[in-house]
Amino acid sequence: MSFLTTIKPAEKAVAGFVIAYLVAFSAWFFSIGNAEFAIYIVTMLVLMTLIGATLRVGEYPAPMLWALALWGLLHCAGGGVPVGDQVLYATQVLPLIGDGTTEMTLLKYDQIVHALGFGITAWVLWHVLTRHYPETRGSWTAYAFPALAAMGLGAVNEIIEFSAVVIVQDTGVGGYINTALDLCFNAAGALIAVTLVARPGRRRA
Repeated sequence: MSFLTTIKPAEKAVAGFVIAYLVAFSAWFFSIGNAEFAIYIVTMLVLMTLIGATLRVGEYPAPMLWALALWGLLHCAGGGVPVGDQVLYATQVLPLIGDGTTEMTLLKYDQIVHALGFGITAWVLWHVLTRHYPETRGSWTAYAFPALAAMGLGAVNEIIEFSAVVIVQDTGVGGYINTALDLCFNAAGALIAVTLVARPGRRRA
């Protein structure tokens, strides 16, 4: 049976949506000479391929796929939508700490996307774990592993950002404080996600 014939209508809809905004943002990034975000587009294509290749193994629910697609859209918008003399990623959405001119600034669009994205990642990992190892459902393993693994993938994301700094001379990637805040928001998003998925069931030791 051809792989294409196994793709469900909802999965095709998500794929079409993602391809549409990736094409649009790729054209935009190249038109303005934004080489940094070309790296992120390539990364997203790799992730899209990974999800696509494991559709029948993972059987990801449609809401989960749409959540991943939304994360990708917010990510592209963060680097491509101008807000004044900066991009959306650098915009302070809620003035909790700082005024947006220093790295120690809360709450920025970037931080919200980090929390949302790696919360979704933890959700996906929880789904994969409990689907293939149903005996773990409701246990500490089912919640601790996805949360910690999502934080680890968040660290991989920071390595990718560091690669962008090394390869591209002028990037919007911040310094040490920005990286530390990103990791904190990754962790917060992952912990919130596993807390939410834990609510319907009972924990088993």
